[in-house]
Amino acid sequence: MEAVLAGLTGALILAAVLYDAVRLITPGEWRCPPLARFRGRHAALEAAERWCTGLRQHGRIDTADYQRRMSLIAHGQRTAHQKTTARRR
Repeated sequence: MEAVLAGLTGALILAAVLYDAVRLITPGEWRCPPLARFRGRHAALEAAERWCTGLRQHGRIDTADYQRRMSLIAHGQRTAHQKTTARRR
């Protein structure tokens, strides 16, 4: 039983290491922000704004991309039409 638990723990640690390594080499934004459908359009725009701010704070997007996205949000669009890639430092 102890061998099974040790093997399972090792597998979980290996999966976490692989996940983190893949996350570091993939583009910064790999999923869309939450839509917040049940709370309405205004709440969806606020969620998109928080998402964009989080991307900027973690260095996933640059200043120009952040300003472009916030401008689109200010004009009522939740996401940009073009898929952008993150700039790595």
